[in-house]
Amino acid sequence: MRAKRSRRVGFSLLVQSIGHSVQQILASRERDETSAEIFERASILLQEIGRGAARREYDRIMPFGEIRQLAESGLTAVRVPRRYGGPGFTLRQAFQLVVDIATADSNIAQALRSHFGFVEAILDKPDENERRKWFARVLAGELAGLALGELGAPNGTIRTRIVPEGANFRLNGRKFYTTGTLFAQWVRATVHDEQDEEYLVTVPTDREGVTLLDDWDGFGQRLTASGTTIFDNVLVYPNEVTWVDVKAPRKTPSLLQLYLAATQTGIVKNALADAVEYAKTKSRPIKHAVAAKSVDDPFIQRTVGELSSRAYCAEQLVLATADVVENALLVSDETRQERIIDATLAIAKLQFYTAENAMRAGQIMLDVAGASATDRKYNFDRHWRNARTLASHNPSDYKAQVVGANLLTGKEPPRNFF
Repeated sequence: MRAKRSRRVGFSLLVQSIGHSVQQILASRERDETSAEIFERASILLQEIGRGAARREYDRIMPFGEIRQLAESGLTAVRVPRRYGGPGFTLRQAFQLVVDIATADSNIAQALRSHFGFVEAILDKPDENERRKWFARVLAGELAGLALGELGAPNGTIRTRIVPEGANFRLNGRKFYTTGTLFAQWVRATVHDEQDEEYLVTVPTDREGVTLLDDWDGFGQRLTASGTTIFDNVLVYPNEVTWVDVKAPRKTPSLLQLYLAATQTGIVKNALADAVEYAKTKSRPIKHAVAAKSVDDPFIQRTVGELSSRAYCAEQLVLATADVVENALLVSDETRQERIIDATLAIAKLQFYTAENAMRAGQIMLDVAGASATDRKYNFDRHWRNARTLASHNPSDYKAQVVGANLLTGKEPPRNFF
């Protein structure tokens, strides 16, 4: 396993390698852009980021500069409403952007998942002052990470604690799977107090006592910084603490799960692009093939066609599900809870498909080239490894079981992030 490193290693890359392209992007944001214009400049930036994705993953080069580019370009603030100075993207538009980012680099997409969830939580806040404060920070390019999970106890157990100290608090604990926090300026953690009440605590990542470790050593999604965050007697102010009503009615479906489906879809699109490029430029048919060139081989054509179909269907399903979720969130009458449950189930159905779909794509893309495509320099195995790692976040069996239980017995889906 790799030696643990603090976030200070490579932190200077946050302000390096941004260059002329970002200056152009910042200049374009001085006027009110349309969503089409935002997607157009996103495409330019993501093409640049995508060109280095395979090499970064191969050499394990953390994407500090690339994520900073996305933040400085405003692409991490697209859900900020127009009345607060943001683009006000719909969920469909936002998830289209997630798919596009994941197509360029699924590691970067997942690393930004916590930030996306944080922004959605701010959107759900009724406190106008809190909204203005956080949206201003997001628009300025600041990022937030999440520190929810802990190792060494059943999933969902929270041993991280806050205790009073005069008018303030002290925070102690150790979190894992703190995806994206290494790249962020803020981290939000789930904690318990002395009475075992649950709270959310949001503190700067550079506050004394906060240590971020690059110790994620998974075989896939290697650059997501999904490692450890340590809180060692961290000072916490009262306005950084929010009580969690664990018995409150279900407010939203789990958008973090829809985000995973969008990331899995990007993997399929990336695998398709690699398969097409390899078949056109490097592949050769086997000795007894029915065609002289790979692009004319009907079996290679069929494989590429299947990849294209899987990419298309997954993307359309992600966007359609985003519409279902948005429509549920717009309801304010007595049917809201029912609509939110339906949207939650729609996400579970989608994930059952996108998880297996991405793994299948990672497997069959190698059929366009045979043994030569397994050369490590191409790093084609990253597609399956990344897809399998994302699928491990929560087993597909439970997705199907939740949907089946609802149809057969009317049982509601669990009320958690999974």
